[in-house]
Amino acid sequence: MDNDFRLMNMIDEKARLAGSNKMELLLFSLGSTEVFGINVFKVREVCETLPITKTPNMPSGVEGIISLRGSILPVLDLAKCLAMGNAENRTKLIITEFSSHTQAFLVADVDRIVRVDWEQVKSPQSIGQSQSTMITALTELPDGKLVSILDVEQILGDVIGEKEVPTMDNFKPEHPHPVFFADDSTLARRKITEVLEKLNLPHQSATNGREAWEKLKVIADRAEQEHRDIKDVVSLILVDAEMPEMDGYVLTRNIKSDNRFKGIPVVMHSSLSSVANKKLGQQVGVDAYVAKFHPEELASMVASMLPA
Repeated sequence: MDNDFRLMNMIDEKARLAGSNKMELLLFSLGSTEVFGINVFKVREVCETLPITKTPNMPSGVEGIISLRGSILPVLDLAKCLAMGNAENRTKLIITEFSSHTQAFLVADVDRIVRVDWEQVKSPQSIGQSQSTMITALTELPDGKLVSILDVEQILGDVIGEKEVPTMDNFKPEHPHPVFFADDSTLARRKITEVLEKLNLPHQSATNGREAWEKLKVIADRAEQEHRDIKDVVSLILVDAEMPEMDGYVLTRNIKSDNRFKGIPVVMHSSLSSVANKKLGQQVGVDAYVAKFHPEELASMVASMLPA
């Protein structure tokens, strides 16, 4: 327990890197030789495994529930969620908080926290790896070991079910203004697309911050060459906070420092919804913030930020 206490103190002291294009990963294992990671901003605490109560009709991947300081939390068995079978000697719980949910991840062991540059975090496709829908990115440690960064939003959606995107008639803008969005999560991109399509809004997208910035520069260059108002091509930009190669804070700073995008609102759409993250967004020029994933809130925000 002393090690866990020191570990969480490290999280509290060091998780202040957003906006510098750096992040800190909590490394853990699931009983195999593979190394997994999760952004410390999504970690509330780490503890020894507590008594897990089995309950009927639990979704596949949910081991049961625990009581933690008066709160009842579901326990997700990550080995089962990743179809790794029943890993033995699972001794730790990682308590996570994101996308308006709090849950415990059952893991074999927790290793340490490492600091990485988002430029060194690659999508599986970019380094020739076949992409599991559960793995959003990969990075390499100094010792050569690869770390698989889990798409915990996808895992949560698969286990507890995705929130259905309802009819958006109440939010539909009067004009079909084009929207650009960037998100590395397959689930998030699919849900954003559903919302935008129900709003009858044309859209373009990118799977990471660097790809988004390159595409946006091409859009701006083309608009200049064709003597078009860039707002006719992109009227609103949605950015995730966590993305490989360039995070949403640096992407926003780049957009806001380029006068060609003047007047185009940037909305941060993220599962990291703490006050600290919102303040960081404000510091780099984010115009608004909406937490994942609430379709009506996203639709309302998009409609309110578009030109009349």
